[in-house]
Amino acid sequence: MSEPKYKRALLKLSGGAMSGKDNILDFDKLTDTSRVIKKCVENGTQMSVVIGGGNIWRGRTGGNVDRTRADRMGMMATLINSIALEEALTEVGQKAVIMSALDVKPVAELFDKFKAIEYMNNGYVVIFACGTGHPYFSTDTAGTLRAIEIEADIALFSKNIDGVYTADPRLDSTAVRLDKITYVEILTKQLKVIDAASAAMAMENSLKTLLFAAEDPENIYRAVNGESVGTLVI
Repeated sequence: MSEPKYKRALLKLSGGAMSGKDNILDFDKLTDTSRVIKKCVENGTQMSVVIGGGNIWRGRTGGNVDRTRADRMGMMATLINSIALEEALTEVGQKAVIMSALDVKPVAELFDKFKAIEYMNNGYVVIFACGTGHPYFSTDTAGTLRAIEIEADIALFSKNIDGVYTADPRLDSTAVRLDKITYVEILTKQLKVIDAASAAMAMENSLKTLLFAAEDPENIYRAVNGESVGTLVI
């Protein structure tokens, strides 16, 4: 195995990465992802994960549900996904622990930066559940926040598209994927590739973010080894 480029990474998975065509949780897909995460750990990268909850509940499409309550429902959705990933990781032989922004004992430990780093130092994958614990913040923002807190070398954002393009590739056949883009460009051009709050926080704290396609779990391993699998945001 090659030497990893990044020694500590935060992986942001969407809720869609947890689900299949006909089911909310696809454990075959979770197993494939877990095996790749385990391979990253075995190759020397400390791994942590933030998961979205869109496969179960999307607060912004919750009809007349109060936004605060809708976002709390979304936090619970991320907790369900986190438990499912913990199970999948355990099944492939990878130690894992859930740390939550909300007090949900005995399901998960309450988030603590120093305990999370200690876990990673001891070979655990740390799964961060319940977003930031506050409404009005997306799991993109939670991923950036946790990456900064645990002093990750990079935030890996697994998306439904393999990076940032010069135009919408679905509409423009001449669109070219960018290898690199700045947070300033994302914010000034109002690109929707990541949340503005997430981009601003990452820029202020000099955190690199790599946007890449979720379709192939092996992209996670390629990413931590520095291969060009998406768009690097700096």
